[in-house]
Amino acid sequence: MNPDQYCQEKCAQSGSSFYYSFLFLPLPRRRAIMALYAFCREVDDVVDECNDVAIASTKLAWWRQEIERVAEGQPQHPVGLALAGLDKSINLPKEQLLEIIDGMEMDLTQSRFLDFKGLSLYCYRVASVVGLLAAEIFGYTDRQTQKYAHDLGMAFQLTNIIRDIGEDARRGRIYIPMDELKQFNVPAADILNGKYSDNFTALMQFQYERAEKYYEQAFAQLPAVDRKSQRPGLIMAAIYRTVLDEIKRENFQVLHQRISLPPTRKLWLAAKTWIKG
Repeated sequence: MNPDQYCQEKCAQSGSSFYYSFLFLPLPRRRAIMALYAFCREVDDVVDECNDVAIASTKLAWWRQEIERVAEGQPQHPVGLALAGLDKSINLPKEQLLEIIDGMEMDLTQSRFLDFKGLSLYCYRVASVVGLLAAEIFGYTDRQTQKYAHDLGMAFQLTNIIRDIGEDARRGRIYIPMDELKQFNVPAADILNGKYSDNFTALMQFQYERAEKYYEQAFAQLPAVDRKSQRPGLIMAAIYRTVLDEIKRENFQVLHQRISLPPTRKLWLAAKTWIKG
């Protein structure tokens, strides 16, 4: 298995909505986005699958070294080899790749966020930076597209937080800001114990509206000149926003289940968005 095949398999195995947007790209850009996504999966898996904080920290430190080796042309891991072998016209600054690791590292030391300002830093590192790198891979001519990519990354991560709240709670993590739990009178214990209430529904409606705001901001900031090149991001948005709408339709029943779309619906949304342009 060569590095590109490794990355493609990593993407396909994840079952992520992102995979469906990659399928429509020309080969050089498809290789790049799959390498970026595989890198994100590798460092995210370190945090999710390693219960020992010291071991997880050591593994993330190794990945920091691997990104340095990528920059020097001497990577060791299949994902590093894939990143090092990308078309020279595609620029993925090592500083931004390292910042993604910074975000993953926050999960090792922080399982709560006092307010949205603190959560925003986390979302920026694990999602908006990825959005900026993805926009670079897809290609753009107007720098305004960077603002679109930043806000779309925020929207995706806020959607993830809503969708995965029960799953995260079972890992002892709560990404809803603590001051907002207090504002809506939802004890952290309710989240951890999977307890629904009218207050919880109101809290989640508030989270939903904030995510929607970021989607709207993102779309408003995408210049028309770059809309065609950024179609993969718009495909992701169509799928993620549909998931968000499904969650609202299910009255935010996310503590005991993970609401998702079947692959056929994801592919239909991807094709529809690509054709629409």
